Amino acid sequence: MRQLLKGFASLLATTALWGSSFPAIKIVVGSIDSIGYTWWRGFLTLLLLSPYVLVMYRRGRIEPDTLIGGAITGIAYTLGLWLQGWGTSYTSASNSAFITALHMVWVYIYVAVVNKRYSYETFVALLVALYGMYMLSRPYGGIGRGELLVLAGSFMWAAQVVLVDRYSRGDPIQFTFSQIGVSTSFIILDALDSSIEKPDLVTLSVLVYLAFISSTAFAFQVYGQRYVKPEVAVLVYQLEPVFAAFFSIIAIGETIYSQQAIGGILIIASVVIASRKAEKYY
Repeated sequence: MRQLLKGFASLLATTALWGSSFPAIKIVVGSIDSIGYTWWRGFLTLLLLSPYVLVMYRRGRIEPDTLIGGAITGIAYTLGLWLQGWGTSYTSASNSAFITALHMVWVYIYVAVVNKRYSYETFVALLVALYGMYMLSRPYGGIGRGELLVLAGSFMWAAQVVLVDRYSRGDPIQFTFSQIGVSTSFIILDALDSSIEKPDLVTLSVLVYLAFISSTAFAFQVYGQRYVKPEVAVLVYQLEPVFAAFFSIIAIGETIYSQQAIGGILIIASVVIASRKAEKYY
């Protein structure tokens, strides 16, 4: 029982950290553009993970296959991060979190089409999620640019989940290091656009926090799932939008309207319904 409680506590910490990232993203993209946000976050995360990777290198324990799998997965991760940051600059942090939660629905659709496993629960979950997003966006005049960009990002996050399931059989830290490393390639786009954007001290501090989330939340996730079955863990992860709304109210003073709350609840309900048929994607 003690180990199970440790597992749940770890997964709740993971989900809380992920949820807290959305108001932080909103702060950052209000100061620098989405391209700068993408590579700065990746660069700072690599700095945090580099000591571990250097130790593994000196011990001759570098895993080439893990690094290659991480780099492939990093393409989807980078595009998801960029689209999410870009979209969040046009919508609220809570909206971004709720819409990002749709990535679980896209994963289940992938399973139905590619792996030929389908159920009516999956179809119901998709309908509920789409209606939830509609309810969520109506207070802002419908589905706008920000919502569509974050929605496109959710497709990339779904691809990332599938790729993680396929490639992450080795050292999770080395995998994460390689995956996040791809995002630093956006420094080239930043340089070509004009000049490399330098964040101010406040923005840099928030970016350091986001880098901490990228490196720490994954470790909590791996530890927690040693003791909690994956189908239960997936349900815990769906609390991410709830944490995001909570932190958005506290950190940046966002207001959650009743209709938005209903939309968010519907989206959470959709992924809970879908999770009943989920296999291990994390």
